[in-house]
This record gives sequence, C-alpha cells and structure tokens, in this order.
Amino acid sequence: MDSRARAWHRSGVSELNATAAALLGLLHDGPKTGGQLVTAAGERFGAFFSVTRSQVYRELPALAEQGLLKLGKQGPRSSQQYVITAAGKKAFKTWLTTEPGPDHLRSPLILRLVHASSLTPKQRAGLVDSAKVVYGAEQETHRSAAKTAEDPYAKAVAEFALAHAKAVLKLLESIPTS
Repeated sequence: MDSRARAWHRSGVSELNATAAALLGLLHDGPKTGGQLVTAAGERFGAFFSVTRSQVYRELPALAEQGLLKLGKQGPRSSQQYVITAAGKKAFKTWLTTEPGPDHLRSPLILRLVHASSLTPKQRAGLVDSAKVVYGAEQETHRSAAKTAEDPYAKAVAEFALAHAKAVLKLLESIPTS
C-alpha cells in the first residue's frame, strides 16, 4: 500500500468504490436527489459505466454516514437532496488521484455472444440484428455528442463511446448467424 493509500485508511474513511465515487463526482455539480443522480449518471456515464437505482439508494446513506454527504433540502414527493461535504470532496479527489486498477467490461450483449452457439440460427440472427439497431443508434448519438461537446474531457469520452459502438458493430458483423 503506498503512502497515499495508507493516509486514506488512517483518515478513518473506507476506500471509495466506483459507484460511490461516481455519485460524489455528480454531486460536485450541486445538490441532487437520488432520482436526479440516477438520471445524471445515465446521461453522463451511460456509454461506459452503469449505475442502477438500487446502487444509488444503497450508497447515499452509507456516504452520508461516513460524513461525505449531508442531507439537503426536502424535495417534491418526499425526495431528499444530498450535498457533498468538504470531506466528500477530499475523498473524491483522493479517489481520482489513486491507481484505478484494471478495467473490466461488463457487457450483457458480449456475454450472450460468447454463448451464441447455444442459440438456434434464428435466435442468433435476432440477437445480432437487434444489437445492430441499438449500437447503430448509439453510434449516431455518440457521434453527435463528440461533435457538440465543448469540454475536452467530455469530447474525449464521447469519442471513446463512438469508437466502442463502432467496435461492437464490427464484432456483430463477424458473428455467424446461420
């Protein structure tokens, strides 16, 4: 463990998982409710990092208990806003500057393609054809996002998402459906 990691553990705050860090990062933009965080995560991370509603609602109380978030204003229909604290900002910054470790792709489509030999030719063709439609639409969405992004980091991420969609489409073209 390097000195930064030791200092992190000595501070009494457990290491952030990627979902917790994603939420803290989204809260840097201002207070949000759990529902707003789910929506923002889908918009900002959708192409490369999924955050489910259950993950968000599991993480928020834990982050508040650790002092990384505090409760904000009560919203409509009893929704609760969360606000990042100074400790939360520090924890997020620490997370940003530590080694990320290996990337792991979790793709339900690719998992299905690994097992595509268990499908009938008609089922395989259906899987491939529907995925082509989805990734074709994603390709257009990411192409547009890459063209219109003003922030250089958002532009780079949109270009990555575009390249990913293109790669999946190329993979789909190589899958024998008959």
